[in-house]
Amino acid sequence: MWKWFHSYADPERAYKLSGTLLPWFACLAIALIGLGTTWGLVFAPMDYQQGDSFRIIYIHVPAASMSMAAYMAMAAASFVGIVWQMKTADWVAASIAPIGAVITFIALFTGASWGKPMWGTWWVWDARLTAELVLLFLYLGVISLYASFEDKVLAARAAGILAIVGVVNIPIIKYSVDWWSSLHQPATIKITEKSSMSSDMLYPLLINIFGFAMMIGALTLVRFRAEILARNGMRPWVRELAKQEGSK
Repeated sequence: MWKWFHSYADPERAYKLSGTLLPWFACLAIALIGLGTTWGLVFAPMDYQQGDSFRIIYIHVPAASMSMAAYMAMAAASFVGIVWQMKTADWVAASIAPIGAVITFIALFTGASWGKPMWGTWWVWDARLTAELVLLFLYLGVISLYASFEDKVLAARAAGILAIVGVVNIPIIKYSVDWWSSLHQPATIKITEKSSMSSDMLYPLLINIFGFAMMIGALTLVRFRAEILARNGMRPWVRELAKQEGSK
């Protein structure tokens, strides 16, 4: 298993594998998000308390949950890069960071848009909202560290350490509504208990969550392939690839 794992430290092999996976992730993302969003916004029943304004949940919850998942993936890639000195893992982490920042911003924006009609204000310093804002700053910090050093190995180490340390914020986001008094509603989707949503509202939400995961995967693969080409521009296989693309 470890031999297989380390084989993808080779940039050329990683580039080819990501190219193979990209269409699958992209097609699944388009299909799932299209289905989940249409179902949730058009066909799901209206909430008896919130009316149609609750439908923002089909964007907000997938964005919020995937902002945490993307951060964990970035931190895991950073850990692999630091411990096993795999440059490709550092490139994966660098590829995820801007995508995670955008997804986190979407989660915050849609949450504020939802909070205005429900709470009467765009923002409160609620534990979960504040922790999610901290998550955005962590993403921006990782991006800044990658861009602050000319030595990309040093940049990856500094950004990786911040990403790993920042993992402590993830359980705070997840469990803040259980640990502290909060305006934010408790978890809607529960693993060990029955979910608080009816199935005709829950299914499109789950579909969109998986769709957002596939979308983040697809965007990461696009950026990862660009990172590989940028870091290996003088390699013979990259030059040959450029010639093949230029001859088409």
